[in-house]
Amino acid sequence: MCAAVSPKVRAIVDRIIRVDHAGELGANKIYQGQLLVLGKSSVGPKIKEMREQEEEHLKKFEELIPIHRVRPTLLLPLWSVAGFALGVGSALLGSKSAMACTVAVESVISEHYNNQIRELMESDPENYQELLKTLKKFRDDEIEHHDTGIEHEAEKVSD
Repeated sequence: MCAAVSPKVRAIVDRIIRVDHAGELGANKIYQGQLLVLGKSSVGPKIKEMREQEEEHLKKFEELIPIHRVRPTLLLPLWSVAGFALGVGSALLGSKSAMACTVAVESVISEHYNNQIRELMESDPENYQELLKTLKKFRDDEIEHHDTGIEHEAEKVSD
């Protein structure tokens, strides 16, 4: 990252890192809640695998926070509880409901990453090549999670 960054771009990067850190924490907690209920079921290993990827994402944003001097959101405790409750609640309705939750959340998150990538590409791609690379990888992981949910009958939740 170059030192000569405009305040506008700095604000964009701050927002991206803050929001994505909170989002990855929430995703982590959703999968944690789902694992509590479905950990020993047929979808348990797949949920565990997706959670492990989300843990990698969270760890990366926790590394980026001090590097970019970003203040995490003050709503992290609320976000943590809400994510866990969503995970447990969706899993209590069954594996198809848990996967439907995954599909819904991951489709929003992947679109969110696409918007951030587009915004950063339009603002300052040269100074933020590494961040763009991270966002693209994480977006691809989220799309994979979405597709995993579809493969595990998320669309049959009403059956």
